[in-house]
Amino acid sequence: MLLPELKRLIEQMGKDRGINKEIITDALEAAMLTAASKKLGQKVDLEAHYNDETGEIEVFQFKTVVDKVLDPETQISKEEARKNLDEGAEPGDSLGIKIETNSFGRIAVQMAKQIIIQRVKDAECDNIYEEYKDRKGELVNGFVQRFEGGSIIVNLGRAEGVIPPAEQIHRETYKRGERIRSYIIDVKKNAKGSQILMSRTHPSFLRALFEVEVPEISEGLIDIVNVAREPGKRGKIAVRSKDKDIDPVGACVGMRGSRVQSVVQELRGEKIDIIPYSDDAAKYVSSSLSPAKVNRVFVDDDNRTMTVIVPDDQLSLAIGKNGQNVRLAVKLTGWNIDMKSETMAVAKEEGQEGENNLTKITGVGPAMAEKLFSKGIKSIAMVAATEPELLSSIPGIGEKTAQQWIETAGKILTEEVVNNKE
Repeated sequence: MLLPELKRLIEQMGKDRGINKEIITDALEAAMLTAASKKLGQKVDLEAHYNDETGEIEVFQFKTVVDKVLDPETQISKEEARKNLDEGAEPGDSLGIKIETNSFGRIAVQMAKQIIIQRVKDAECDNIYEEYKDRKGELVNGFVQRFEGGSIIVNLGRAEGVIPPAEQIHRETYKRGERIRSYIIDVKKNAKGSQILMSRTHPSFLRALFEVEVPEISEGLIDIVNVAREPGKRGKIAVRSKDKDIDPVGACVGMRGSRVQSVVQELRGEKIDIIPYSDDAAKYVSSSLSPAKVNRVFVDDDNRTMTVIVPDDQLSLAIGKNGQNVRLAVKLTGWNIDMKSETMAVAKEEGQEGENNLTKITGVGPAMAEKLFSKGIKSIAMVAATEPELLSSIPGIGEKTAQQWIETAGKILTEEVVNNKE
């Protein structure tokens, strides 16, 4: 099959789409074989080859030389073979007869086109997968291309990335053509092709942004120990220095806050607390409750719980709006934290008070309060600081209920702080 400037088209397609030339010619050969089979039938023996010199896809039908022809589609007589193909042909030889591909017809050619398109698409999919499969955990820049079912489709150049709704920061909005930065969380290969899954909510997105903004981190002089986020609202990052002359918090903040502000700007206003890591767990937990100041801490190593006492006027800061600050501190440190003000700390029989207080949460009766207490969740403050997943793992508590109780606990604490001030 001779196509106008086929050789140039093959080379151009390979260059534009990053596809190996052999893949394209293999697709063309397969396509022409399909077209030939459609025209001549499945019984015939066919081969197709791309002639690089002439820019032609040549199709050959092979027939076996016989003394007497019984099947004209697969056999050729010795006399005809010697006359038209090979003077030395003998019975049993297989000879190729070039087929005029112009006779294949419109439907066959259309089918061939579809095969070429699919083969090229498969090759592009393989190339994208190979290029991105080892790039999990990288930051990438792209442009918003379109929106599909709530997902943002991002143009990354020769590939497209997907930011599903669950990986988008709540209340962030984008327009087509707008620049967007995100974090590669996975690269998959499925029937629809290669899929690059990206996120703006993943804790490691915050980590990666600091790695870009703070040279000391990328150079290995400062370690990011852990990251906790409530995307779009607040994040905490714990850092430590490998060089005693480098202040890890100061390096991450930057001159006049320039480095941390670059991260905040990228996250469209998400507040960031940079916490100095300490091997002293009590000191680390106290720092994690920033910006609140801590008076003293009681450590329960067996239950990995800390009761943190703060001045009365610091309780609201320590807890945060609806328990957000203490909840992030729990994520960051891995310790359960029970918050108390100095006034609350003077109460006797702390455990019983905790059980009784839990019943202030709508839906928590004495039996459920006892169940929560047995799981180490001994106060309203600890409910507010608990992750929904942990709370909903307790029998009898669903995901929605867990989220409602956490929000209610945070509101109760906020109200108690206001009442104490009055």
